Amino acid sequence: MTAEREVRSGLPTPPGALGRAAGREELLDFLAALEEWLDRTRGELDRLDEVAQRASDAGAHSSDVVLAMALWQALRNRADSIVVEWDSGRADATARERISTHIWGRLGSGALDVTLPEGARLVDALVAALRERLAIDPSTVKLVARLRQVRAELVRCEDLVQAMSDAELTERVAALATRQRRLLSEASRGADVTGPLGELEADTARAHRDLLVMTSRSGELRRDRERALELRDALAARRPVLLELEARCRREILRPPRLAVPDPHRLGDPPNDRAGVDAYLARLDAAARAVDAAEHAYTSPLRARASLRYRLAQAQSDAAAHGRDSSPTVQAGWTEASDAVSRTPCDVDLARALVAQYERLAQPLDLRGPSGAARIGGTL
Repeated sequence: MTAEREVRSGLPTPPGALGRAAGREELLDFLAALEEWLDRTRGELDRLDEVAQRASDAGAHSSDVVLAMALWQALRNRADSIVVEWDSGRADATARERISTHIWGRLGSGALDVTLPEGARLVDALVAALRERLAIDPSTVKLVARLRQVRAELVRCEDLVQAMSDAELTERVAALATRQRRLLSEASRGADVTGPLGELEADTARAHRDLLVMTSRSGELRRDRERALELRDALAARRPVLLELEARCRREILRPPRLAVPDPHRLGDPPNDRAGVDAYLARLDAAARAVDAAEHAYTSPLRARASLRYRLAQAQSDAAAHGRDSSPTVQAGWTEASDAVSRTPCDVDLARALVAQYERLAQPLDLRGPSGAARIGGTL
């Protein structure tokens, strides 16, 4: 067979010969053409097989289909061996000679007692014969491929609907599947279904897209509900501690804050719809701000009282260091301030003023006159 015939059958003339290494550039072009031919031919064989199975005399075509697929698989295996030897273009002269042997050597015995180019021509001949006997042309094969693609997309839609458990969506996908079966039946009788098939493809693609979007939103909704539950439980875990803090503040502080401590469990469980979850999260956010505000309000006066006690003790130490603790005025200030910070409930504002007063009294006296010279007994 001539090179022109081989190009027409799907493959260019293979490079090299038995015992002669092929050139790198020739091999690269041939391997690319071989891979393209294998992929295209396998798809066509699958479509022909589907048409043959639906034919009234399916048994009359099965042997040719099986032979063509067996030859294709042998060619696929041989191509894989060539790719290994090729090693992404790193094949040396010896490896390229082995590649020539793979190309021009026999695939096997019996029906496979052919070379790679001969096997490719035989597969092309079987494909052409099957097309003729099944009375189909390439456009019909493409039609079958489109029907298969629609069916595959419908299966994906059915899987998505099953996971979502939505009655309306289930009915929508079921209607599309019914249309697909009806078109398949009409196509098998020879009817022209090109127009309705285009509409079905568009509707199926739209349904698949909508389902993907809804699945994504459903996943986001589920994650938001889980986050809402975690936030609610975290706030609820803070409530007992905050209630104890509130009780302590009311016992120990005069005029304590009057802020309520929210109970997050009163919100119940998050809803199942998007708007409900968003509103629930907003209420949780408000509850979290209320909890923070209550914690700050009840903690602040207790901390202020503890700070005043520390300041009072520090001022007393300073007074003793400077000899001011023996002064009746300083002692009276100490008594007032100490009583104020120790009294329960504590008037924090009064205690703050008295502690500040004692801090001033505890400071060392400035015994210098206007000129800066020290006075003794009121004289220089």
